[in-house]
Amino acid sequence: MTRPRRPKAARARTSRTRPAPVRRTATPPRRSSPPPIDEGTRDRLVRAAREVLERGGYATASVLAIAERAGVSAGAMYRHFPSKAELFVEVFRAAADGELAALRTAPAPDESAAARLEAVVAAYARRALHNPRLAWALVYEPVDPLVDAERLVYRRSYCRGMAALLREGIAAGELPDDDPEVTAAALVGAIAEALVGPLSPLGGTTASEDDIVAGLVRFCRRAIGVGTLRAVRTRTLRR
Repeated sequence: MTRPRRPKAARARTSRTRPAPVRRTATPPRRSSPPPIDEGTRDRLVRAAREVLERGGYATASVLAIAERAGVSAGAMYRHFPSKAELFVEVFRAAADGELAALRTAPAPDESAAARLEAVVAAYARRALHNPRLAWALVYEPVDPLVDAERLVYRRSYCRGMAALLREGIAAGELPDDDPEVTAAALVGAIAEALVGPLSPLGGTTASEDDIVAGLVRFCRRAIGVGTLRAVRTRTLRR
């Protein structure tokens, strides 16, 4: 006995209502968490980058040279710093922090503001002259924009520290009442310009370290008005 065939419309409805087969998707692999940053390796990289700069400046400071000096692979360096520029920013930041700390702590608080400023200028110049290649790389050599931006941050911070010393001298009546921010910026710019020749890898001066430092200190004394204020006071007393 044969089964009666259903109409075509009924067969079509049945096929449309039949559930679609379930497709199995592959389970995505678990992502492993990035390895923790080894601070010891990071410090070695910063120290190695600084040492490479001391030897030959940015021209010789390749990723390979820094990694080899730190005893790690180039890939390991990029795990700690996204780029070579980021590494040099860290090097510059560490050096700048040291200079700012010296600005705050080098002079004795009981000395006059002028004497404290002279001590800061002399100490800064001597440190630069003792390590001229590094100072040239950190202050003058063309660098990546990231490092250049960090230079600007440091320069502004150093100017603020110098301005604070000047304000103390003005408040104590030791210095003329000039704009401390403008004077500090002029001093920092003049010091940087005066050290271009002595620090240049090409050589630009035959003066001794003592002569350079003494000349800078004399200039700074005149720039902040120490001699001018003393002369004004002397004329006033004579009257």
